[in-house]
Amino acid sequence: MSQPATPDRPVLPNRAVVVEMLASFGQRSVDEVPEQIGSLELTWLITKVELQYGVTLELSDATLLSMTTVSSAVATLRDVLAGAEHV
Repeated sequence: MSQPATPDRPVLPNRAVVVEMLASFGQRSVDEVPEQIGSLELTWLITKVELQYGVTLELSDATLLSMTTVSSAVATLRDVLAGAEHV
């Protein structure tokens, strides 16, 4: 169960939010976003998340390499953001 959002703790991204962010790369519809995430898409996604959540994500190479699908990106971002300090 997710915790409610507060000014100090925004709602963690779900699959729909991540797909929307990825769709904005290349101005695609959400239906055009595949499950697989390429390196440029991942860079775009991380930038979008940092801007939306007011954080700088310090992700290890292993973490980045594990974020190859929408599902794995959602899980990783939720884990990382749950422990991040938000501006």
